[in-house]
Amino acid sequence: VQLVESGGGLVQPGGSLKLSCTVSETTFYIHAMGWYRQAPGQQRELVAITEPGRTNYGDSVKGRVTISRDSAKNSVYLEMNNLKPEDTAIYYCHGNQGYGGMSYWGQGTLVTVSS
Repeated sequence: VQLVESGGGLVQPGGSLKLSCTVSETTFYIHAMGWYRQAPGQQRELVAITEPGRTNYGDSVKGRVTISRDSAKNSVYLEMNNLKPEDTAIYYCHGNQGYGGMSYWGQGTLVTVSS
């Protein structure tokens, strides 16, 4: 199974962007789905994650991003607003099958915030 991301690109500071991630097999069970990012020279960090009954956001993006999920399409989305240059990173989709289950990563999509 693969996680396929789309929606990255170049955006100006203050702009918005929406990332999408779809599981290649629409009926494949994924318990939690989320987004992480990694900037050059930095560690990978949590952006947002959602699972039944719980959604968490990273401190650096709280109030500026919204994660949503379409279970019928086995997809997760990340809407990002008021983007800042420090949001520039490769954004990775992640899914897991819950405690003790398998974990999956997408190939990453580059988001560049620059004027």
